[in-house]
Amino acid sequence: MLRAEICSSSELSFLMEAHDGLSAAIAESAGFKGLRASGLSIASSLGYRDANEASWSQLVDVVERIVDSTTLPVLVDGDGGFGNFNNARLLACKLRQRGAAGIALEDSCFPKTNSLIGERHPLVDIDEFSGCLRAVKDTVGQDLVLVARIESLIAGHGMDDAISRAHSYADAGADAILIHSRKSTADEIFSFVHAWQNRLPVVIVPTKYYQTPASAYRKSQVSTVIWANHAMRAAIAAMRRVCHRIFTEETTASIEPNIATLDEVFELLRYDELARAEARYLRLS
Repeated sequence: MLRAEICSSSELSFLMEAHDGLSAAIAESAGFKGLRASGLSIASSLGYRDANEASWSQLVDVVERIVDSTTLPVLVDGDGGFGNFNNARLLACKLRQRGAAGIALEDSCFPKTNSLIGERHPLVDIDEFSGCLRAVKDTVGQDLVLVARIESLIAGHGMDDAISRAHSYADAGADAILIHSRKSTADEIFSFVHAWQNRLPVVIVPTKYYQTPASAYRKSQVSTVIWANHAMRAAIAAMRRVCHRIFTEETTASIEPNIATLDEVFELLRYDELARAEARYLRLS
């Protein structure tokens, strides 16, 4: 399913961020056909910074809950693989065991810092990262979609470096290329797409250039758009407002009409299935 969304579809695809089972279920109910387990969002939900403070095993555990809470394929943000090629292939193995459909690996040095913080992040040598991709591909084959994320533009290394890396990563076995940008417009994304000539499908993350319409991505033949952190950010804003009002008003009377009802919670998480299962399997004397 994920390969069809990212690699085989002639239509523009959209992956929605999920950081736990609840956000995954909400995204599926909204109509999305695929999910992206976001490193930033998962780290934030665990109370960590997006700087490899959460371990790979914690990431894998969260991914398992996301997978179990939805029928949608999940592309996992694997950062830089949490070390060298050996760490990356171990991570890919564990994600395959937990039911993930794909992994995205970026060419930033370990430990990474979120791409949108600071300037000129150091990047892994092209040959070293290509070896990492080959190790992952040799380990999981076609069982996981392998997306190679290029940080050249954000790190200030320029378009030539981005294109050079894309060619090397394609040769190493990547199924798709994710090109990242921190600009407020999509100009350098479109420049990359034009230069790349669609050798592999292109995935983008328009967190900063969010005013660009989807029609522009379709026109340039971008394959997939990832909405990378919006469920987590929406949750922060909503919880902050509700907590402030309950603290100041010392009652929930005024907020009840504006939050999900318990019945909505029970419906989303399929409590009705549990009731039917109890009726079928639980024989009480």
